[in-house]
Amino acid sequence: MILTAENLVDLAAHIEDRMPDAVRSTQIRVGELTVLAERDHILALLRFLRDDQQCNFETLIDICGVDYPERTERFEVVYHLLSMRMNHRIRIRIRTDEETAVPSAVPIWPAANWFEREAFDMFGLQFSDHPDLRRILTDYGFEGFPLRKDFPLTGQYEVRYDDLEKRVIYEPVKLVQEYRNFDFLSPWEGMTTVIPGDEKAGGGN
Repeated sequence: MILTAENLVDLAAHIEDRMPDAVRSTQIRVGELTVLAERDHILALLRFLRDDQQCNFETLIDICGVDYPERTERFEVVYHLLSMRMNHRIRIRIRTDEETAVPSAVPIWPAANWFEREAFDMFGLQFSDHPDLRRILTDYGFEGFPLRKDFPLTGQYEVRYDDLEKRVIYEPVKLVQEYRNFDFLSPWEGMTTVIPGDEKAGGGN
């Protein structure tokens, strides 16, 4: 089945008609359907998308976070679903803030477990009723959330193994040298107006 723009319009209308309380808006761009949904109705919407015979989104591809610091609800949780039967995909977006938990999708797709743990680890997103919500990528004792826009580029602590103490230690990040001012005169530091060797291409000399 090749999904045309008309098919996507029909699918969006079907979802909006069947789940009016859950859907805030729909958008079709570059051949993809995106649904902006209500956070408190996300589980009902996800279950509908999985079980409805016109949707059949049986496969959870990914759950990720997005950070918009300028917004009151600064985070979005984004779900990517696939219907192998119908050969189409959909993106679901919901908004939340730093304190308000999003219902966990683990009861619908067990594969959501590690995706939600990653979103918690990287963004600090909370998922209510998650069976094991703890960090999954960063080390024990890690402070902060690396994919938030306000997280410092250098990080806050570095982790290394100390040969003298024979253990892993944490230390505040210290830059070992001052930032350099590049004059771009060396070909190893950046492009110059004339690349070395190009003077031979002048011709006629």
